[in-house]
Amino acid sequence: MKARKIVEEMDSYVPGKSQDEIASDFNLNKEDIIKLGSNENPWGPSPKAMKAIQDEIKSINRYPESQLQDLVKRIAEYSGVDTSQVIVGGDGADEIIDVLAKTFIDEGDEFIVPLPSYMYYEYLLKQYGAKPVYAKWDLDKNELDVKSIFDSVTDKTKMIFLCSPNNPTGTLIDKEVLVDIASKNPDVLIVIDEAYFEYAEVTNKDLINEFDNIFIIRTMSKVLGLAGMRIGYGLACDTIIEYMHRIKPVFSLTRLSFVAACNTFDDKEYIAQSIEKGIESRQYLYDEISKIDGLNVFPSKSNYMLIDIRETGFTAAELALELMKKGIIVRDCTSFKGLDEYWIRISICTLKEDEKFINILKEVLN
Repeated sequence: MKARKIVEEMDSYVPGKSQDEIASDFNLNKEDIIKLGSNENPWGPSPKAMKAIQDEIKSINRYPESQLQDLVKRIAEYSGVDTSQVIVGGDGADEIIDVLAKTFIDEGDEFIVPLPSYMYYEYLLKQYGAKPVYAKWDLDKNELDVKSIFDSVTDKTKMIFLCSPNNPTGTLIDKEVLVDIASKNPDVLIVIDEAYFEYAEVTNKDLINEFDNIFIIRTMSKVLGLAGMRIGYGLACDTIIEYMHRIKPVFSLTRLSFVAACNTFDDKEYIAQSIEKGIESRQYLYDEISKIDGLNVFPSKSNYMLIDIRETGFTAAELALELMKKGIIVRDCTSFKGLDEYWIRISICTLKEDEKFINILKEVLN
């Protein structure tokens, strides 16, 4: 059976390494491995979410809710928007991006992604016959090259993806820049990825009331500690949300994901502590890495940071391998378009794990 032409041409998306993979490859104890490669919440999920999952297990023989009204209400309250401006999806924010593509992309359309950035946008939209057009981040200034965005727009441009904080650079985009791009491109959907907005303590959610061409992506996989439950949501004007609901799978969120999400939003103390501890860990890692010769670490407004390692004599693949042998998982960023082979990305861990990582990093580099 011959696959579609686009499938034959596509490369698979490269995710971060898992603890199980590393334990098997290097004969390590899974419990001893420190994972800094996937931008997760290292302190675990909300206790209220765990209890709700246990209580709901007896009902997994029944279909989940289709309208998700209780969860939509909580997201709207958490985000400060109307319920008509919220859409919820399974498979994390990835399903939200996929539904956006199914709703708005026609074959031959173009979408703009500044490089380097999150590569899953491209992976999903190319499946529907859309063509990526690359703008850029200015790595020297650690900011979006705004001119490159405007220079990339054509009459075929359907979407512009702007990740803020950007993955992997940790950079925020000024709200004035987003307003400028949206106002000058009223027929283009400006997709603002706020997967990490809690760590930045900055949001652009108010723009959905000013512009009907702005869509905000969010996830429960980061601060909210539910990466394994795969829950994402989007914020936009009610017209966009209504269109997307025509396409979105009816039962894309499981019963367990639903109760875990509702009870996490109810656990405001957990959320506040996750943000506080995440920012503390980020600052510790940035301060300590900045002291190590040969490493150039970018300041970040997220739960990860990008590190230029070219002065160490290692490539990213070589350094990642040496760290994996010692039970440390970091992200080799060679697969990120717009970066060469000398960049790694690390994410926050507990302070105890942070200290162990720093010591092992120094040991490997020396």
